Amino acid sequence: MVNVSSSSEANDPPESSSGICGSTQQVQESESLDKPPPLPSSSEEKYHYHHGHNATSAPPHTVQPNVLAALFQSDLEDGLTASAAAARLETDGKNVLDSAGGVSVLGILVRQVSNSLTLVLILAMSLSYGTQDWIEGGVITAVILLNIVIGFVQDYKAEKTMQSLLSLSAPVATIIRDGQLLKVPSQDIVVGDIVKIKVGDVVPADLRIFEGMNLECDEALLTGESLAVAKTPAIAFDDPAIPLGDRTNMCYSSSTVTKGRGTGIVVGTGMRTEVGKIADMLNSKQGSDMVALTDDSSSTSSASARHYRRHWNKFKYTLKNSLGLIGTPLQVKLSKFAILLFVLALLLAIIVFSASRWMVDNDVLIYGICVAVAVIPESLIAVLTITLSVATKAMAKGHVLVRKMQALEALGGVTDICSDKTGTLTQGKMITRRVWIPSLGGDQTISVSGTTSPFSPQSGYLEIGGQRVDPTDVIKRNGVDTLVMFLNAVGLCNLAKIELKMPSSDTAATDEKSRHHASRGHSHTEPTQKLEWTAYGEPTEISLQVFAMRFNSGREELQEGGWKLIAEHPFDSVIKRMSVVYESPSGKRIVFTKGAVETLSGSLDASSYNSDEVLNRVNLMTQDGLRVLCVAYRVLPAYSDVDVSKRESVEDSLIFLGLAGLYDPPRLETRGAVLKSQRAGIRVHMLTGDHPGTARAIAYETGILSDTMPLASSTHAVMVAADFDAMSDAEVDALPGLPLVIARCAPSTKVRMVEALHRRKAFCVMTGDGVNDSPALKRADVGIAMGLNGSDVAKDASDMVLTDDDFASIVRAIEEGRRLFDNIQKFLVHLLISNISQVILLLCGLAFKDENGVSVFPLSPLEILWANMITSSFLAMGLGMEEAQPDIMLRPPHDLKVGVFTWEVITDKMIYGTTMGILCLASFVIVIFAGNGGDLGADCNHGYNETCGPVFHARAVSFAVLSFLLLLTAWEVKHFGRSLFSLDPLRHHGPFSVFPALYYNKFLFWAVVGGFLGTFPVIYIPVVNKDVFKHLGLSWEWGVVVGACVVYLAVVETWKAIKRRIGLWSGKSMITPEVLLEAEHGAAGDSTSSVSSTSSPSGSGYIVTDGSEAWAEAANQNKEKNEIVNVQTRQVHKT
Repeated sequence: MVNVSSSSEANDPPESSSGICGSTQQVQESESLDKPPPLPSSSEEKYHYHHGHNATSAPPHTVQPNVLAALFQSDLEDGLTASAAAARLETDGKNVLDSAGGVSVLGILVRQVSNSLTLVLILAMSLSYGTQDWIEGGVITAVILLNIVIGFVQDYKAEKTMQSLLSLSAPVATIIRDGQLLKVPSQDIVVGDIVKIKVGDVVPADLRIFEGMNLECDEALLTGESLAVAKTPAIAFDDPAIPLGDRTNMCYSSSTVTKGRGTGIVVGTGMRTEVGKIADMLNSKQGSDMVALTDDSSSTSSASARHYRRHWNKFKYTLKNSLGLIGTPLQVKLSKFAILLFVLALLLAIIVFSASRWMVDNDVLIYGICVAVAVIPESLIAVLTITLSVATKAMAKGHVLVRKMQALEALGGVTDICSDKTGTLTQGKMITRRVWIPSLGGDQTISVSGTTSPFSPQSGYLEIGGQRVDPTDVIKRNGVDTLVMFLNAVGLCNLAKIELKMPSSDTAATDEKSRHHASRGHSHTEPTQKLEWTAYGEPTEISLQVFAMRFNSGREELQEGGWKLIAEHPFDSVIKRMSVVYESPSGKRIVFTKGAVETLSGSLDASSYNSDEVLNRVNLMTQDGLRVLCVAYRVLPAYSDVDVSKRESVEDSLIFLGLAGLYDPPRLETRGAVLKSQRAGIRVHMLTGDHPGTARAIAYETGILSDTMPLASSTHAVMVAADFDAMSDAEVDALPGLPLVIARCAPSTKVRMVEALHRRKAFCVMTGDGVNDSPALKRADVGIAMGLNGSDVAKDASDMVLTDDDFASIVRAIEEGRRLFDNIQKFLVHLLISNISQVILLLCGLAFKDENGVSVFPLSPLEILWANMITSSFLAMGLGMEEAQPDIMLRPPHDLKVGVFTWEVITDKMIYGTTMGILCLASFVIVIFAGNGGDLGADCNHGYNETCGPVFHARAVSFAVLSFLLLLTAWEVKHFGRSLFSLDPLRHHGPFSVFPALYYNKFLFWAVVGGFLGTFPVIYIPVVNKDVFKHLGLSWEWGVVVGACVVYLAVVETWKAIKRRIGLWSGKSMITPEVLLEAEHGAAGDSTSSVSSTSSPSGSGYIVTDGSEAWAEAANQNKEKNEIVNVQTRQVHKT
């Protein structure tokens, strides 16, 4: 037997109807339970109901919602109080599952110990102790410990940063507390909260549903059933043990809402949910990669074999994770590169041993280890980790939350951006600007002007024929039933909620409600300063609801007047319309529908409108950038058998009422961001559900389209989704360029667009907010979901989340991605230059034999460690923190297939590294042969004796030259093409511009200063220099050091000049300071800069060569004066 709850007991909020049965979509009047379960006698029992501590309490699916509200000391309409929710959160904890997803201290420590650098150093340390070189062994031990500590601290901070950023992108739930509708992180939900869910939401906790409209949930995670489950909130079950899939009055945590909307009371959170119980039963909490590696359920294998494979797979996973082979593509690539260098180090050691005819004594062994240490870039992985951490923090400040690090690494190669219009390119705050109703006399158009607050029905005024009118006078003067029916349609066929509320959260709910009801008269006096209009819902519906409220025809007013909801068919992105069925106060059943004109026209009664007249009016509105919606209705016969639960039954033979023209102004920063993208060789595509005319108008306003576009491209620049989808792949590929604007876009169109871009070898960003956008987000190279209006399903499918839904944030993210890519290249070049120079020096140094025929170290092992660990590490960190170059968004996207090891990087590091190695070698030779007659002494590798003076001085010179050249290199690689003396011509110019340009990156500047000053104590402090580093202080030899620096600087500057002269790589089409200034100021303006095509992954890179920025100054003035452009008049008005 099934008992059905009473609708009166559910305490329905006015915006929704209680007890909508998911399968029938109709309100069911029901009988109350004969006897509800007994209430706990104490507050302690009430509080612990969800823990199961009260043995007399029945499971939630058998209990009436109002009884549950009493148990949890909540209210079905007003929810919990803020204080009660805070106390319960403090006691129960966060609404999260216990998992191993936190930061693993042991895992981080293992990564530090097991990387190739540490392995080489441990080997060197062992050999030092084995040869009883206690000083060298002790220093290497200290270096190993220092490296582990620094790497651990930085890696731990980076992991914590990623954890915090992921928590920021966690799902947000809509709840009712203190009678107010709030959005809070799902982890802050507590038992007793009233939660509202809609299509695309992930259910945040276990809910007992007490309101629903067409509500269906995908519960495959719990039940294994692939079909969504229709919910029946009005039903309460007798059987406490029925299966989860049959408890249709419950929604369970982590399930997904696939249809409709609903409201429920939280009955379980965290580990006390059904999915939490499953998590609690799992013995192993390994990550998904670990599960994939160790899972072996083959029934044919013996238990011992499965046990062996499981442990073997676990060992392989641990080994790969320790070596850095599990992570983002870039991290894996660099880890493999480090392993390759480790192998190279072993080969170089073999070369050293072979040069000594494999007569390996202590000297040869130490020399081999010295060469091996020289080839490893010790700080590579640590610097990469720090750089990625800095980038994620910068992205978060720029309103972009990174969910997958792969996307952060790939942003620099983006060639195309496919963006939604509403709320991304535009402000997302729509205003119903015009309403056209044919049956009105005269002008037939009602206009709204002077609006400064999109959510306020009191803001602005109405006009008909250019004359101001009062809303009540419009109805009285016309006396047209069509106008009243139109207002009823836009008010009732609408889920938005508009209310007047206090900005502060501590306002009493009762005062709030009284003021709200008192305000419904909508007098034209300004409201109290402490109150403000707040809206919840989609921008389109908010604007229509505000318009209806101007005439006292909002949904709440009409429902209080006797209108009762019977059925609802929510907006469908495919057919682009929404319908509701209401019972009027007189008892008539009336269908109200709104939607796109094209899709709704087939459902209209042809006799109710003039199609030519409507089409002409639509064209006039769309030309002014208005989004046009068609509004219609139908009165169902009193005794008809029309099944209101079927959409096709109610959306037929509709009577045309009129058109609503909605205006959503572009964001002030959108145009500048679009033009900035175009200058960077990135094409911007608008994929919108709007009318082609509206889409075209907004595209021109935002700069996506321009009059200077080549005719070949403009032919198909704007297309309707139906036409694009009708084309075959071959026909799409034959187009000279893909459409820049696709109107009436369906989710499947987005997928086809991504596939078409991939066939053209483009690398694309796709934005989305709805459930149906998930396939496109997953297929795009970088999927970006909307954080404010996006569904949880879209966020889960995305790589990044925009917290402000702003297109300009996407462009800033791409700029940050390019900065990250540049910086990784910079510190890679710097580290590898150091390694190449040391290898050249040490291999050539094999030829220097002392009196005993033993090869003399041009650099001692500890000098190499100092240069690599102390000098280079901080310089590399500083390069990782470099700001973006001024011309970073004036270059074409880089080719992601090539990655960071471009031919320019390879060539530069070889030229600079070889030059540095030769200069270090030459310095050593000059001191030994020119200054000391070629005296190499005897046994100078182990320590000092009276014959080692020349070698120790020459070794100090090589060390000083290496250190100072590394310092110079850190500044030279700030830009691969620009001269050191003109690094930043946009910010700094003049004969002394080099100094402020170098100081701009303060971390790098002080790292260079510290490296310079730190060289002198190492060379001059007694005992430390002779016994530890095996060199002596310098005198006249400083002239050799200075000369080497001058020669190195000349070689690097000459190579950069050659690149600029012949237009090679970064020297290609160098941007002049004038163009840089013009581009920066023109980013906010209506620039039509000409661009020249260059090579890029998609064959469409652009470099600015010239441009007209006449609009820039006016645009900047408009921004300063807080002005907006009125699309209707194309005139500028101050707000």
